[in-house]
Amino acid sequence: MHRRTLLATGLSLAVPLPALAQAYPSQPIRWIVPYPAGGGTDVVARTLAEEMKAGLGQQIIVDNKPGAATIIGAEALKQSKPDGYTIGTGDTSTLSSNPHLYKTLPYDPAKDFVLIGMMARFNLLLVVHPSVEARTVKEFIALRAAAKEPLGYATPGIGTPHHLAMELFNQRSGSKGLHVPYKGAAPAVQDLIAGQVPSMFLDLAAGIQHVRSGKVRVLAVASAKRLAALPDVPTLAEAGVADSEAYALQGLAAPAGTPKPIVERLNAELVKAVGSPTVVKRFDELGVEPISSTPEQFAETVRAESTKWGALIKELKISLD
Repeated sequence: MHRRTLLATGLSLAVPLPALAQAYPSQPIRWIVPYPAGGGTDVVARTLAEEMKAGLGQQIIVDNKPGAATIIGAEALKQSKPDGYTIGTGDTSTLSSNPHLYKTLPYDPAKDFVLIGMMARFNLLLVVHPSVEARTVKEFIALRAAAKEPLGYATPGIGTPHHLAMELFNQRSGSKGLHVPYKGAAPAVQDLIAGQVPSMFLDLAAGIQHVRSGKVRVLAVASAKRLAALPDVPTLAEAGVADSEAYALQGLAAPAGTPKPIVERLNAELVKAVGSPTVVKRFDELGVEPISSTPEQFAETVRAESTKWGALIKELKISLD
């Protein structure tokens, strides 16, 4: 009798898992975005949240928690109940570079989060002010070499994907520049356009309008292949600087312990949303590349990016502590 009771109890505990995904969600979902409202990351989240609500049958409410290189938002996600009703944007900074930039973090990407799937890639462009006498990467490298003083390059801040992309370019091209970090992309771009700083790596989402208006000149893209938005612009590899691919990746994450059926349900709805004509059109307008994956593929990509950027950060002794 006791054994039969235990077996029955075990079965009753096992049954709810498939049913869990069917019953989920029964209330609105909170989506934590570790960046301010109105920026590219925020718009990506809101676009996907709007598209996913039909399939989920519930509202997804975006909750912006910016600050401290995404740490504030990441910690809020970590501390949330792992029931599928709190999810969050996880990007290159949160998941791959912060663990190497800080000696201590209030979260561990490998232990505190479960990854749901990739959703967007912010491709990076090597750009210069139009007054710079370089129209190719080769000419830019030569200009750097001939300069009596190092040519400056702007970044949205130390340790950002834009900064790490330039450090990788410096390493692979054998050239050097003077790092001019800003507090965010907006002031960096503003000074680039004003000619106060001659160059930077700029993400397509933030820079496409300036490229089209001629306020900045694109020398190359840091992606593996040419971008549809800029088909005539070569990749860095095509321009002679191999192994210099860099981008800002974004995906969806949840607190560790979130049940697998819920993760799978969220992944299915995310993949559907990323591939929808509405989202593809909106992302194209933003200059963002839609990208989808399984949870496992997302985790594998995060590990590879962490290894890549961790080695560079360690070699150059870049720190935010």
